[in-house]
Amino acid sequence: MRYLRYAVLIVLMVILVVVALANREIVTLQLIPADVGAYLGWHRSVSLPLFMVILLSVAFGVLVGFVWEWLREHKYRAEAARKRREAEALKSEVSRMKSPSGRGDDVLALLE
Repeated sequence: MRYLRYAVLIVLMVILVVVALANREIVTLQLIPADVGAYLGWHRSVSLPLFMVILLSVAFGVLVGFVWEWLREHKYRAEAARKRREAEALKSEVSRMKSPSGRGDDVLALLE
């Protein structure tokens, strides 16, 4: 299984290098539309190789996806933390009741 993972990573790396070599032309990336820039009085643009634009947009998409899922799963993490605190409280109560030096259960103390 480890070799299969390495093989997939090597193939992915080769594909990325081939795409990068095929798309080395410089493109101008405008950060805001030209009409909005003329209205605001400033034009922002960046000149990058095309493969950088492609790779940065994929990386940005992955980052947005990770943040979106992290925020979506917040309720599950909060529920798990609440259950973990409840389980720890119950474990400490059981250990307190089982200990011979502890007070234990009042009904069992009456029977003894």
